[in-house]
Amino acid sequence: MKNFTHIIIAFCLIVCSCGKNEQPNEFVVTPLDSKSVVKTNATKLYVHYMAWFETPETNNGQWGWHWKMANKNPDNIVNGRRDIAAWYYPLIEPYASGDPNVLEYHLLLMKYAGIDGVLVDWYGLQQKNDLPQIAKNTDALFKAIEKTGLEFGIVYEDRFLEGTKTAMISQAKTDMQYLQNTYFKKPYYAKRGGKPLLLIFGPATLQDKGDWENIFGVFADPPAFYTLNDHFHTASTSASGEYLWVNAKNPEENYARAKEVPDFIGGAYPGFRDYYAEGGGGNHLFDIDYENGTLFKNLLNLGKTKGMDCLQLITWNDFGEGTMIEPTVEFEYRFLTLNQQFAGVAYTENELKSIKRLYDLRKEYTGKRETNRKLDQAFYYFVSLQPEKASDIMSEINK
Repeated sequence: MKNFTHIIIAFCLIVCSCGKNEQPNEFVVTPLDSKSVVKTNATKLYVHYMAWFETPETNNGQWGWHWKMANKNPDNIVNGRRDIAAWYYPLIEPYASGDPNVLEYHLLLMKYAGIDGVLVDWYGLQQKNDLPQIAKNTDALFKAIEKTGLEFGIVYEDRFLEGTKTAMISQAKTDMQYLQNTYFKKPYYAKRGGKPLLLIFGPATLQDKGDWENIFGVFADPPAFYTLNDHFHTASTSASGEYLWVNAKNPEENYARAKEVPDFIGGAYPGFRDYYAEGGGGNHLFDIDYENGTLFKNLLNLGKTKGMDCLQLITWNDFGEGTMIEPTVEFEYRFLTLNQQFAGVAYTENELKSIKRLYDLRKEYTGKRETNRKLDQAFYYFVSLQPEKASDIMSEINK
């Protein structure tokens, strides 16, 4: 009886020692610090990012507007693909912007493509339409980016401010205060001239320079504020300069503005083919031929030729306007490999495909604790610029 009691006690000690969050022989993850990708081209490269995509799992059983607009139903499968409101199809299928696996995939691709940071299209804190979800997804991206070694910035949208001018200014002040308290103080927030970099897609609603002087009164030290090209005059006393956007006629026309404003941020886009008319989301705007990647390559080089030390890539994932450079079924990794060549990084499509493999394994082994710990380690190998080790650990999973 005494020996039996000892056995029971020993067994209990073993069970307790395992603990709720530990398992015998559990794979131990070793966190690794991120390392900066070496670039032979010093041009700063930021990419414009949309955080507005939702799936039924994240949107109360409904697809978000940006995948379906008014006329499409992504639940329908057409020729093996979901019927989305876009001419081009994401390589990882339509996704939710707040999905941590999607964020990991996007950020690692950016890193290995030679992109320095992300500029997120942000609508502030208003509680209407899908704006709260966009704000939530932006916060998720902001947290995810910390471990990658990339920078983060905001492109503010004032077009949905409404009410009296007093009400709009008040909301804008609330939004600016949030940026100052939440984002600007982080070491990985993007800076220009030593100040936090803040772009605005316009101004579109508040176009009196006195309004922006009032709004920026919330800052002890105002940010480096850049308006859309041809909009500097609407915020001239508060603005540091302008940035280039898509020009359907002649992008060189936009660079003429560089001589008229204190500072100018260039840009490059792969093409343009919006889905608004077909998707019931508005009128068709225009088309710009992708030239099988040649347009993007030429615009990158044009920015450098024009003396730009900073370019915004337009965009990572605006599928509704067809300006996405993230991998798609149609273009695959073409735009990212062109960016690798322009940035002068040592990586190729091989590393990009390996990152896609990490995403696929995350999806395949959802909920499998031990496997995902190994995939966590693969992530740390990627951010610390050890892609071979990341590939090795992933290759062991399906053996």
